[in-house]
Amino acid sequence: MHLIQLFLPLYDNAGRGFEREMFDTVRRELTDRFGGATAYARAPARGDWEDADGEVQRDDVVLFETMTDIVDRDWWAKYRSTLEQRFRQDQVLVRATSVEML
Repeated sequence: MHLIQLFLPLYDNAGRGFEREMFDTVRRELTDRFGGATAYARAPARGDWEDADGEVQRDDVVLFETMTDIVDRDWWAKYRSTLEQRFRQDQVLVRATSVEML
């Protein structure tokens, strides 16, 4: 089993907040494809990262999680690209971790 996590920004690079519907759409897409999804949206996570110029950047993000037996890397690459366009980002972090169900 694999846990897939997506880190989506609350704001674009100009500081404008994304509409709730954009996040609802992601949740719906993941639920339709994988049978369920969890969004940690009440208290946004804060991500600090260093850009190519060495400047520390900050993002407030919503974390989405879903689980799947098989990681379809081609599908995830396309979906990540879709999210990058939709959320106007250079890169959206999507990661997969092997998990053991207890």
